Amino acid sequence: MAPRGPEDLIRAARAAGVGDERVLDALRLTPRADFVPRIHVASAYLDEPVRISHDQVTTQPSLSARMLDGLALTGDEHVLEVGTGLGFQTALLARLAADVVSIEWWPDMTEQARASLDRQGIRNVELLVGDGGVGVPEHAPYDGVLVSAAFPEVPEPLVHQLRVGGRLVQPIGPGGHEEVVLFERTEGGLERRKVLTLARFVRLRGRYGYRS
Repeated sequence: MAPRGPEDLIRAARAAGVGDERVLDALRLTPRADFVPRIHVASAYLDEPVRISHDQVTTQPSLSARMLDGLALTGDEHVLEVGTGLGFQTALLARLAADVVSIEWWPDMTEQARASLDRQGIRNVELLVGDGGVGVPEHAPYDGVLVSAAFPEVPEPLVHQLRVGGRLVQPIGPGGHEEVVLFERTEGGLERRKVLTLARFVRLRGRYGYRS
């Protein structure tokens, strides 16, 4: 069997319904092997989540691609990511948007992500440690928000930090069985547009998520 590589992830993303060529190009240019623990490098190009520290898992690549496809980024956007993880999805966002603010609950993951992004020469990302449900108000408003953790509703601060016309993608559910939903901010508030896919996510922690 030939060694696996980014083209395997692109095929999986297409099969999941991703049609945005910019998203597929970002997958092609971003070596997932640089964003997984060393023990998982051999399986980095399988379209599967990878278990990481703190009982967390990375997002399945085709699922990340589906969520990014939902944001419909053109390259000029200022984006907030909630849940940096080890930085693979952050790297994809950085290739698709003008700049990215990414916030992660766990400091050690942030440092690993920072090292991987630096190795790739990705500079248009600001990494922060904190409560993702609170967002990063000092850098708002955002053109897009991508939440990589589950909660039954969108945290109110994230709604307020999204500009009118902006898009937000979040897994809606208790953690473990979710609808990944695309929302749009309107003059009247946040409106649900469509379900992108079904998935399983870890729970959102913090003041506007789960406390434990």
